[in-house]
Amino acid sequence: MIEVAVQNLVFGILLGALYGLAAVGIALVFGVTKFLNVAHGELLMFGGYASFWLFSLFDLDPFLSLPLVIGFLLLIGVVLYQLLFVRMVKLSEEDKIKNTMLIGFGLTLVLQNIALLLWTADDRGVTTSYSGQAFTILGVRFPYVRVAGLVISLICLISLQFFLRRTYTGKAIRATVEDWEAASLVGIDVKKVYLLSFLLGTALAGVAGTLVMVSFSVEPAMGMHWTLKSLIVMVLGGVGNFVGTFVGGILLGVTESATAFFIPGGGNYRQVVGLVLFLLILIFKPQGLFGKKER
Repeated sequence: MIEVAVQNLVFGILLGALYGLAAVGIALVFGVTKFLNVAHGELLMFGGYASFWLFSLFDLDPFLSLPLVIGFLLLIGVVLYQLLFVRMVKLSEEDKIKNTMLIGFGLTLVLQNIALLLWTADDRGVTTSYSGQAFTILGVRFPYVRVAGLVISLICLISLQFFLRRTYTGKAIRATVEDWEAASLVGIDVKKVYLLSFLLGTALAGVAGTLVMVSFSVEPAMGMHWTLKSLIVMVLGGVGNFVGTFVGGILLGVTESATAFFIPGGGNYRQVVGLVLFLLILIFKPQGLFGKKER
């Protein structure tokens, strides 16, 4: 019994790492630009399909294809930003949120239909020589693919934190988050900061999409599911706190896994658990578990 419970805990942590990585991307974009891009899940989907194409056409290992997937998503990000989001920069915060939500919903429909035309509605997955393999510690299985996903997610998070805290550009991004008007007065190009933040969020979506592809599968309608998970995790961890957001993803993964294990038929309620957590955090701690309370 204990061994099975620990196994579920491990699977919850590994799944939560994917939730956390996906949420960090949308949290970065929203925290800096106040663009609420609800098509984030569709960008993640395209990252998964890009990995699938590279594996199917060129037999390129999904983990080795990550640089190409990131480049592909950056290209998509530049096009979407310049065509749709650049006009939102000068709007008030409230108008940014409302207008970018509307843009995101429209973009969701467009990207879903493009995916249907290119790949049909069938689930697509990648099966490598190591897909079903795992190592065992004290009777607990650790699948290679999911452990690699956890490691890559941590690398992305640590690299992002280093970039934001140790580089001039990263400090410019943090200054823009605090007060974009003051940042522009001291010479920071806010438009470039917004573009860079949007591209970083898009790149993280691409990485998350590849990890989802090798761990599960992708299909055109999956985007809204991952957008919803990302929004729940972002609120759970606290908007603007990327480490907290990642930890929130792991917490959600563990909670879903525990629900499926401890409650009879709990697998049917996994989605409900996330929504309940979302509502409870909004009611009792709207700044998130790790967010700072506004004065």
